[in-house]
Amino acid sequence: MFMFHCVIGNFKVHPLVMAMTMLASPFIYAEPTEKGEVLPTIELKADSEQQANTYAANTASTALPLKLNIKEIPQSVSVITQQRMQDQGLTTLVEVAENVTGVNVNRYETNRGGLYSRGFVIDNYIIDGIPTTYSLPWSSGEIFSSTAIYDHIDVVRGSTGLTTGTGNPSAAINMVRKRATSKIPAATIEVSGGSWDNYRVLGDISNRLNQSGSLRGRAVAQYEQGDSYTDLLSKQRLTLLLTGEADLTDSTLLSAGVSYQEDDPRGPMWGGLPAYFSDGSRTTWWKGLTTSQDWTRWNVKYTNWFADLTQKINENWNVKLAYSHGKREADSKLFYVSGNPDKTTGLGLSGFAGAYDVNVDQDDVTLQLDGQFNLFGQNHRVVAGYQYLNQDFIALGRSVQDISTSSIYAWNTSLPEPAWGAWTPAEKYTVKQNAVFAATQLTLLDPLKLILGGRVTQYEKNLPLKKKTIEYDHEFIPYAGLIYDINPTYSAYVSYTSIFQPQDAKDINNNYLDPIEGNSTEIGVKSSWFDQRLNGSLAIFQIKQDHLAQSIGEKIPGTNNEDAYRAAEGTESKGFELELSGKVTDQWNITAGYSQYKATDANGADVNSQLPRKQIQTYTTYQLPDKWEALTIGGGINWQSETYIKASNAPKNADSRVEQGAYALVNLMAKYKISKDFSAQLNINNVFNQDYYGVFATYGQITQGAPRNATLTFRYHF
Repeated sequence: MFMFHCVIGNFKVHPLVMAMTMLASPFIYAEPTEKGEVLPTIELKADSEQQANTYAANTASTALPLKLNIKEIPQSVSVITQQRMQDQGLTTLVEVAENVTGVNVNRYETNRGGLYSRGFVIDNYIIDGIPTTYSLPWSSGEIFSSTAIYDHIDVVRGSTGLTTGTGNPSAAINMVRKRATSKIPAATIEVSGGSWDNYRVLGDISNRLNQSGSLRGRAVAQYEQGDSYTDLLSKQRLTLLLTGEADLTDSTLLSAGVSYQEDDPRGPMWGGLPAYFSDGSRTTWWKGLTTSQDWTRWNVKYTNWFADLTQKINENWNVKLAYSHGKREADSKLFYVSGNPDKTTGLGLSGFAGAYDVNVDQDDVTLQLDGQFNLFGQNHRVVAGYQYLNQDFIALGRSVQDISTSSIYAWNTSLPEPAWGAWTPAEKYTVKQNAVFAATQLTLLDPLKLILGGRVTQYEKNLPLKKKTIEYDHEFIPYAGLIYDINPTYSAYVSYTSIFQPQDAKDINNNYLDPIEGNSTEIGVKSSWFDQRLNGSLAIFQIKQDHLAQSIGEKIPGTNNEDAYRAAEGTESKGFELELSGKVTDQWNITAGYSQYKATDANGADVNSQLPRKQIQTYTTYQLPDKWEALTIGGGINWQSETYIKASNAPKNADSRVEQGAYALVNLMAKYKISKDFSAQLNINNVFNQDYYGVFATYGQITQGAPRNATLTFRYHF
């Protein structure tokens, strides 16, 4: 047997990629009918017809696994449909998050960042309802992964302990894969080019694999490469999905597949730019400035094998068994700069080089029974299940300190790569979770529904390097909700759930903080107009937490440069959110959201003050009428209020408060249908070239946001 690699530019293609490409080849051809005729081609659409060509969705299952209409879910839910991702050119998860009501993105490095909602970090990332392998303390840019393999993305704000177990009461992001549902050949090809020599090509092909259509397949492949407005920084990214479905019987469906993503950025920055000069004055940097080196890299590979078997027991009941195995590998060589340069000479910065090898393996198993029954003349729903999670994490590191640097005004990006020492374990742990859950929706009266549920979790984290095991047995997370249908258009709701979240943060004595505990309450009104084509919601929420980790701006003695935290007691976040999303007319799509909250600790001090307390996210498209119907125009505004941090690295004579004023980013789009199946689309982001930045709150550093940029995309359906 021969094993070989294919090279695209400088990008080495994994053997798995070649295998997937060869396996995908049968999808390209239409299968003849018995008369020798070729089946007609169709335009590839979102898997859910309800989400095709619109910004609205009718159902979501991330908050509650009860297959409820969005109006029946007593929490705030946003669904980013395939049409919206195409219109806005949202090709990465972080770009999606930036356009979700109530979600904020802090890009504190060129290739890493954090997602937040309601004042707290988002740490529940899910693929098809199963938690994925993201590890926030050792993030390798997972939120920058491609959306090419996803049909739509659900975001549920608030606590989702019933379905995810542990997690912050911020939000859960569920990335729903494209599925092999088409029984006739369908395909999409996209080619795009944009600012800083960025190029992307995407192929998405579906077909039946036998005459009856009981066996179906789908293959998605995307390759992209390009440079950046930041000096040295470039990227190469490969994304693949191969999936199939088989109707084993009329009532048994087997779905299985594998996805592969590889991101290979060169010249990434580790940390940001100094916010202060040594004399205490604030810095102002030009857009392309970097403090990286030409030998730095941050390669990340993620392979996910998945399968689920659904058995329809009868018209009302189903049982589903799902399994997923995820493997994430990150290999990095990085260069970090600290200190405050002299305002005149630019000297005074210190260099630190670090190399890390991170491997995460995770297995998930879910067994779930769901259905509906009739009692006392009313219809009710119920779900019950078991979930198992096992995650093995290991990180090796090696570092070189006190590397001499040049003036930041004439930064030397070609310092020699250091002579690395031997690999040493930086962190190692195993997390196991066993949980049983159940929930029911009871129709008390025709307009009144009650949701009750609970989850019992057993959590164990074994840390062999520290000779420590953290265990929590029989942690119970309750869930309760009440929904009242005011009329066919409006419904009102209230919900309550508790919070349980073990933490990786440690105090100054190198001890792990106690788990976050608290509760989350939400009341709101939901609406649906124009035959469920346009959805609206108003939510008022209150979150209370104890033991929330907050940085103290110091390092833990005797560790590998680890940050120290304190447990904030009496933390509270309260606010409200408004959202409107869907079709106003057949030609007019719109999404608009406003969020506002206040997050403080028991003493009234702001929590996570680097996050904006007010946000507006809007986007709309309109297809012109009559002889201009081939043209669709659109645009939107993302606005956020002012933010600040207390910089730990501020000189003694400086005001340590680093502020960023409120700002708005304006984005525009125009799409022209050259023919029925072929279109060209132009997206321009940050039209007015607004300056803004992300902040590395722990170190008081800033990372500059992208200036005005444009992308031209050609899309062909056949």
